[in-house]
Amino acid sequence: MTKQSARGGGPAVWALVITSVAGFMAALDNLVVTTALPSIRTDLGGALEDLEWTVNAYTLTFAVLLMFGAALGDRFGRRRLFTAGLTVFTVASAAAALSPGIGELIAARAVQGAGAAVMMPLTLTLLTAAVPAARRGMALGAFGAVTGLAVASGPLIGGSLTEHLSWQWIFWLNVPVGLALLPLARLRLKESYGPDARLDVLGTVLISAGLFGIVYGLVSTPSHGWTDGRVLTGLTAGGLLVAAFVWHGIHGKRPMLPMRLFRDRGFLGINMASLLMFLGMFGSIFLLSQFLQTIVGYSPTEAGLRMLPWTGMPMLVAPVAGYLSDRVGGRPVVVTGLALQAVGLGYFALILAPDVSYAAQLPPLIISGIGMSLYFAPAASLVMSSVRTFEQGIASGANNAMREVGGALGVAILASVFAAQGGYGSADAFVDGTVPALWIGSAAVGVGAALALLIPRRRAAAGHPARVTASGPDVVVAPVA
Repeated sequence: MTKQSARGGGPAVWALVITSVAGFMAALDNLVVTTALPSIRTDLGGALEDLEWTVNAYTLTFAVLLMFGAALGDRFGRRRLFTAGLTVFTVASAAAALSPGIGELIAARAVQGAGAAVMMPLTLTLLTAAVPAARRGMALGAFGAVTGLAVASGPLIGGSLTEHLSWQWIFWLNVPVGLALLPLARLRLKESYGPDARLDVLGTVLISAGLFGIVYGLVSTPSHGWTDGRVLTGLTAGGLLVAAFVWHGIHGKRPMLPMRLFRDRGFLGINMASLLMFLGMFGSIFLLSQFLQTIVGYSPTEAGLRMLPWTGMPMLVAPVAGYLSDRVGGRPVVVTGLALQAVGLGYFALILAPDVSYAAQLPPLIISGIGMSLYFAPAASLVMSSVRTFEQGIASGANNAMREVGGALGVAILASVFAAQGGYGSADAFVDGTVPALWIGSAAVGVGAALALLIPRRRAAAGHPARVTASGPDVVVAPVA
């Protein structure tokens, strides 16, 4: 072994540890709050729309600032912006834990999402720059396993902390970890810059304001109705701003998301499928995690454990799904996974009742978990193989943004259906609202399966991990759900 390789092992290991822990925190905070929602509602009060915003404030700012955060790192220094994003995330976590009311908690969650949006896309950039090409696949695989574990364990960790300490500890947990990572990042990570950084301020403003308007309108419908002025204004203005973002992506000189990418059937199919997958999945988890506690009577920890056949299944099935995608291509695996997820949600809708046993819930949980696993495994490589090498950073950022947007829309849409058809008044009312919401979630994922058929039958890179180079800054190989 050469002196250079011996010296290179240290920085590579430190980069893997620092970026993996940071990625774990950012991914964890997507779902960690779901099993704490009943406790937050009891402690801070708030209506259904307030609970929605405790989830959506994070996912929405995360989604719309993700590509902008990567571009900031390329322009001003990836290590510098990574530490800035980590600082914002850590301070916002403390603010969330100290929130005296639901409004303050929502504001802190929005700032948390902004910090994560800057931090998260730069984790893989920094890791890629630190790890020699020969060991890059192993390092990216380890990073993907850690962030996948965060997605799987989010409801369980949130439930355990809420039950045995308090819901505030789901946010306090980030503070000592963030404070420990900050000096390590400064001392152990090397600074780097992107060769062709894009700072599309106009595009960021258009998509941020547009998605906020749409989600605000949807979240406001349970309290004010579809004909209320603020609802119509939010939906109309939001839709127009999103349309302006699309126009900018077609005609702008250097847009953050060039719309020409969607001319490729593979890119269009996997991104629309991703949006609809997360719409159905996030919205359903939002309601079912509350059902398990509020109606069935499980503790937060018990609810988190009982959701593991769904959320934790990727840890078991993803390797098999990867093998299958190598053999038959990514498209049939993704289509099958989305179809199974749709079946699982429909199955839940059929059996849901105030007195439903866990034995009856187990089959749809397992079916949904297998479906989610089959989708996750080849999705990243399908995204990467649909664009040219120098566009992989943009493509990856776009796909992750679509997933987060889908999650925010899923919570807003399914909660609106829940409020219109039922509510928190009684066990029967809760089920009456949840069942039609689950059917809509199932239908959305089913449409996603149909759209995934647009993906060409076999790509050259299908089923293989995306190759990431230092010039491809933010290729994401694991779900950030």
